[in-house]
Amino acid sequence: MTKEERFVQFFIFFIGIIIMAFGIALTIKANIGVASWDVLHIGLYKQMGLTIGTWNIIVGLIILSISSIIMKKLPQPGAYINMLLVGIFIDLFLLLPIHSNWISMKLFILFVGILIYAIGMGIYISAGFGTGPRDSLMMALHLKKGWKIQNVRLIMEVSVVIIGWILGGPVHIGTIIISLLIGHVSGVTIPYFYKKTKKIMEMIRLKNEKKKTMVI
Repeated sequence: MTKEERFVQFFIFFIGIIIMAFGIALTIKANIGVASWDVLHIGLYKQMGLTIGTWNIIVGLIILSISSIIMKKLPQPGAYINMLLVGIFIDLFLLLPIHSNWISMKLFILFVGILIYAIGMGIYISAGFGTGPRDSLMMALHLKKGWKIQNVRLIMEVSVVIIGWILGGPVHIGTIIISLLIGHVSGVTIPYFYKKTKKIMEMIRLKNEKKKTMVI
């Protein structure tokens, strides 16, 4: 892989991470119940302090360890970069003054957040730079066990929300909506952006091959 290809790969990965973190922050800002993992992160935050983003990173380390055992190999470096960047950007986006007291607007923010979250997930995973902790586990179970992405995601979301709720994390109608929708939406965005990114990388390779041919 050429330097240009690596740069484009990382750029797609980085943009996807930012978009996904913004989507996650929006679902939290909707304030009608957060995603399963955020129920856990907020629950841990309430019990032990630190920040939501910091707990995102700590929990990510644990999840990466589990993924490594299932895949029988260490995650790609991008998985660790993902873990750090997502936690950092979530904390930054949570500083944005986005809020509403109207239930209709809260639902709007939530649905937009889910869509942006899934789009960001599809973009960064398509880069092949390394999936994040939770998505590494999702893909590990998908690849090794043959389970559908939608089913894996649903099981993960439901299990984590129960643990988070016990710790005092916020559970509301939004939590149910996110748990039911995120797997289905990401099941569409991940394959879609895989195809788009593959085309982009192929175009870059063809361009580089033409340059080599012209030099020769």
